[in-house]
Amino acid sequence: MNGDTLEKIYQEGLEERLISYLAEKNCISLEKAMDIYYHSNIAKQIYAGAYGVQYLDYKVLAQMLMNTEPELFKDVCAVTKLREH
Repeated sequence: MNGDTLEKIYQEGLEERLISYLAEKNCISLEKAMDIYYHSNIAKQIYAGAYGVQYLDYKVLAQMLMNTEPELFKDVCAVTKLREH
């Protein structure tokens, strides 16, 4: 197995953990979390290996996504806030 293959496997695992965490944290479906993730700049940076973000913890990446791209969560936040009350 070469380095590129290992990197791809690691990236897929990272994306799976990140998406699952987004779903759990925001009380949304995995499908909605996937949609949010794959429309984000974080996903593009991870795919490109930009700035080494792919080596950060998935929880850190999820928090970065929620903080830097709140527009992706605009419909989600209303639903999540209703569930909290």
